[in-house]
Amino acid sequence: MKLILLIDILGTVAFAISGVLTALNKRLDPFGILIIAFVTAVGGGTLRDILIDANVAWMRNLTYVYVIFGSTVFAVVFRKRLGYIRRSLFLFDTIGIALYTIVGVEKGIAAGFHPIICVALGTMTACFGGVLRDILCNEIPIIFRKEIYATACILGASAYFLLHFTPLKEDFIVIISGSIVIIVRLLAVYFKLSLPSIYRNEELE
Repeated sequence: MKLILLIDILGTVAFAISGVLTALNKRLDPFGILIIAFVTAVGGGTLRDILIDANVAWMRNLTYVYVIFGSTVFAVVFRKRLGYIRRSLFLFDTIGIALYTIVGVEKGIAAGFHPIICVALGTMTACFGGVLRDILCNEIPIIFRKEIYATACILGASAYFLLHFTPLKEDFIVIISGSIVIIVRLLAVYFKLSLPSIYRNEELE
């Protein structure tokens, strides 16, 4: 199995589980849980494939559908073992955006786009599934709040291109770039870092 396909599958698992955890938190029925898991897992990739005029991956390869279904059943059955839902959601969501950022960048490169567009595609692939998940669950998407989210994806995607100027092998570049996304996200949450606010105190009250 090619590395990029493996990363894509792992990202699908991570985002499907994050979708299930959000749906469970909202007390949705089994069908609702499956829909949220599916949308979260393939939403970003579907938008990316449409924009670059490529075949939508999950419609051509049913492996993604099976993986989403299996991940959904796993997360529902073992939901108590996943610990606190909020903490588990953060973990799987962070892993998902790291993996999908790399997949989106790789897809952009394969399509022959400029690095800036590839970074945008990586960020879109990583974030849009979560946006759909949050909207469907009546939440303000994380990417639209002050948390460091899309910024982590942009930094990781940019690092991917910069590391190609080093003698590192492709596999190490992928691992380091994905790790940057995870580390930036973890540090931002741990130290409560956020983007500057444009609102005055009286506007926030």
